Amino acid sequence: MDNRRIKRLLIANRGEIALRVIRACRELDITSVAVFSPIDRTSLHVLRADEAYPLEGVSPRECYLNQAGILALAKRVGVDAIHPGYGFLAENADFAEAVQSAGLMFVGPSASAIRALGDKTSARRMAHQLGIPTIQGTVEPILETGSALTLAREIGFPVLLKAAAGGGGKGMRIVRNEGEFETSLRLAQSEAKGAFGDDRVYMEKYLDSPRHIEMQVLADTYGNVIYLGERECSIQRRHQKIIEESPSSIVDESLRCSLGEASTTLAKAARYSNAGTMEFLLDKEMNFYFLEMNTRLQVEHPVTEEITGIDLVHQQIRIAEGDRLEIRQADIKRLGHSIECRICAEDPDENFMPSTGTLRRYELPQGRIRIENGFQEGDEVTVFYDSLMAKVVSVGNTRIDAINVMKRALSEFSVEGVSTTIPFCQFVLESEDFVQGQFDTHFIEKHIGRKTVTKNSKNENLIAAIAAVLLDSAAAPAQAVPVARTLDGSAWKSMRREGFR
Repeated sequence: MDNRRIKRLLIANRGEIALRVIRACRELDITSVAVFSPIDRTSLHVLRADEAYPLEGVSPRECYLNQAGILALAKRVGVDAIHPGYGFLAENADFAEAVQSAGLMFVGPSASAIRALGDKTSARRMAHQLGIPTIQGTVEPILETGSALTLAREIGFPVLLKAAAGGGGKGMRIVRNEGEFETSLRLAQSEAKGAFGDDRVYMEKYLDSPRHIEMQVLADTYGNVIYLGERECSIQRRHQKIIEESPSSIVDESLRCSLGEASTTLAKAARYSNAGTMEFLLDKEMNFYFLEMNTRLQVEHPVTEEITGIDLVHQQIRIAEGDRLEIRQADIKRLGHSIECRICAEDPDENFMPSTGTLRRYELPQGRIRIENGFQEGDEVTVFYDSLMAKVVSVGNTRIDAINVMKRALSEFSVEGVSTTIPFCQFVLESEDFVQGQFDTHFIEKHIGRKTVTKNSKNENLIAAIAAVLLDSAAAPAQAVPVARTLDGSAWKSMRREGFR
């Protein structure tokens, strides 16, 4: 296989993940090319990239999900490759195929691998065929409400509806009884369509009090597959992770090997290449069940990087260029403990409702931590995109060390203008059950209380419907964004980087 070197890389994303890829490009001497919607025209990823070009429209479908528009731009500006980040088009097999058909490198798995494993129903079928334990549910997307409801009765409520083409908690709904099923299915389909451009949904049994464990894998195009260790992702709200750590406090070496072997077996069967993550649920008896695969980089990838010393974005780019993995399974050494807290523009006191507004104050913590950030003071947080603002990553020799460093860092994080998840993260870190490693995916219900967390539950469907409409809108009016700085004084210019458009 001939290896081609990437010289110009377009990042089909925004926010902190776009900045993460930009940094990797700079370290590898690759020209970074950003894209942006009108709302994002003064965002950090635009200012830090070597080049940046506008996209049409405001809603995700109009801009960051617009495959034809992104590909046309890529061709016009002469890039060699496209990195999709996570979310948006990251797990879209048609997009990966279109990129490769255009003669460009896709920094991610092949279209066939995405279809096999990125599609949740296909991945469940393959795992089942390989003898990997899976949760009871459908292996095909739901096409008809009546038959799906009949199966839900057989499985037993509660059940979980999930987007077949995406992740990150979007297009996911718990259905606790028959009366909720039809409405929940419609909302899940609408959310999935708005977030991923694909409204297919499948169903599985909702497990009681599980732990959410995932395994990071790397694979090249020559059949070499390794696993880098697990991440614990059980602290969640609205089925979305908010605190992640590696290693897990309950996974021993035997279970780690079992999870790793299941992950590499599945990846090899699908001829998978690039970075990917196998997600599992652990029940109270420590039995594991394959949940899904994320055929992309994960939001929480920094905790794995911190304890292994392996740069996953560098690896993604080298694999896309056709390099063999230089790392073997025996080379993987995990040292210390790392924790990540997601800082989202949400109000924990209002059932984690999204919070919008202008960042009047935005000061990041420093010292013994890693910050993955997508905002700066003066930026506008809008309703159109994901609420994730930044990630704080701590590292310690022990889990307690990492917790203490994180507590100190969060106390220094200063935000005014929007509500954030910082108070919730602080609450978790102070919880004795978290410190002792005694928690599961229902931490919020058990520790904050049903009344606090669900006081807006009557409006939950309405909120979800409004969000779905906003995401799906093809004609949403552009919001006026206060410009707190000009492009002439931006970081790219001070570094004498040329080519900004």
